Amino acid sequence: MAAADAADDDNDERAPLLKSTSSSHENQGSFLAQNAGNLLANWWLWELIEACTSLAALAVIIIILFIYDGSSLPDWPSVFTINSVISFLSTISKLSIVAAASAAISQCKWLWYRHAEPRRLQDLQLFDDASRGPLGAIQLLFSLRARHLAFIGAVVVVLANFFDPFVQQVVTYRSRSVPSGSTPEIVKSRVYAARSDEGLPLPSVVDLSMKAGIYNGVFDIKDNANAGISYTCSTGDCSWENFTSLAICSRCVDITSHVEKECTDGKCHLLYIRNGPTLSGLGGQINSSTTNISSELQGIEPSVLRFTSLLSKKVSDPDDALAFECSLFYCIGKYASSVTDGMVDQRLLASWRNDTARLDTNFDLILNPPTSFSNESGMQPFRITHRAAIALNSFMSEIFTGSGGINNSGSAFSSDVIQALYDTSNLTKRIENLATSMTNSIRGQDDNVTGPAYGTAWTNETYVHVRWAWLAFPATLILVASCFLLGVISQTSYRDILVWKSSNIALLFHGRSLRLSTRNEKPVNKLSAMTSRATDIKAKLVESDIGGWKLDQDD
Repeated sequence: MAAADAADDDNDERAPLLKSTSSSHENQGSFLAQNAGNLLANWWLWELIEACTSLAALAVIIIILFIYDGSSLPDWPSVFTINSVISFLSTISKLSIVAAASAAISQCKWLWYRHAEPRRLQDLQLFDDASRGPLGAIQLLFSLRARHLAFIGAVVVVLANFFDPFVQQVVTYRSRSVPSGSTPEIVKSRVYAARSDEGLPLPSVVDLSMKAGIYNGVFDIKDNANAGISYTCSTGDCSWENFTSLAICSRCVDITSHVEKECTDGKCHLLYIRNGPTLSGLGGQINSSTTNISSELQGIEPSVLRFTSLLSKKVSDPDDALAFECSLFYCIGKYASSVTDGMVDQRLLASWRNDTARLDTNFDLILNPPTSFSNESGMQPFRITHRAAIALNSFMSEIFTGSGGINNSGSAFSSDVIQALYDTSNLTKRIENLATSMTNSIRGQDDNVTGPAYGTAWTNETYVHVRWAWLAFPATLILVASCFLLGVISQTSYRDILVWKSSNIALLFHGRSLRLSTRNEKPVNKLSAMTSRATDIKAKLVESDIGGWKLDQDD
């Protein structure tokens, strides 16, 4: 009997990590024929499922992001958002791959102790702690220092804490403009014919809408006549393709070099331009009249007005004199228009005029730009009725002819228009503004021919923007963890080590000084067999005779 007991003891103490081939109880049938519980316990099926689950969750994240990248927010039920779905999937992915890596780290302790040289018993606790969380993994990193495969697993467990922050940076929401479906309009015109409020043609007078445009342009101290254009834009953000319209253009040249002076003892008492306006006396003065002085403006037709203004804020100062000659004329303008935040922006891109056209009391002015300019073919030419053209020329010549000034006795100007020319700091800019305001009046008239320009109304839309670079870290971590798991599986198989992972029962059955196995029974090595036998064994923690504690089997 003693010999039999000794034989049993020898069997208990033989290399327990090696796979046993002598027990028919443990190797009945093929591997694939074992029940599901044994397969999960004795092999890596559960960890492989976890790794595949992690990869699948990441793949679903990528598919969702690919589908919705650059698209508007999905019309999902209110309880679901892209962020919540991505967060849920990333949590599954992280937990799955960390669980698989932790199991592999636990298996690494058996690889660690299956070595020719004895290992510290303390290392057993290091591996166990590393499989449970990042703090233990950090301790294992400093202990192993890249000397073992478990080092990679510890790195995975530590870096997994940054998994969620990286995934949360992948999806951002941006705003962009998209067509709203409504059609904005902005006025344009091909015909200018002065009309009354009743829509009847006027004889030889300027209609009130044009007079209002003229005065608005002259008196607008902000020089912002573009704001007066008529348009409709329901969203406050609209754009139009470039279009052409009948317009008033302007050009001014500085002719101060033509000013002649009569001065005595360094003080001037007369400033004049030959065949043009004259200033004499003291104080500040302006004189404006219709002239034809500068050669630079020669041939610009058909003319609305051509005038010269000579002004001096101090006539006696020989250096204080300015003279400008300006021309306002009919043209075809090409415009780029848009509305942003309810503010209209209109730019004159180019203009075309017909210098061969002349004002005539019997014939309308016809402007027919080339197709290359208007990008329109088969359209009616632009036209200004002769009555409207003659009336406007007469009215403009009247209000831009006059004089005035300021001295010690006060101020006096022949008209408000002349005063506005005197007070402006940039005459060229003021005349440009006048031309724009007059153009707005022409375009605002319903000529029964043109119709408005149609554009696109834009509205802000929130859309999904994916920053793919942030997925590099989670994807790399999953790839490294999967390779680590496969490496541990390979090493376990190569070194003929049983799959015990984190089992405490394996320690109890195969610890050198523990005797939990029953007599006359062959030793068990596989985790499923140990678990099955452990169900029939009872133990308790008792105090030993020497004051220590031990786990004792209850017979």
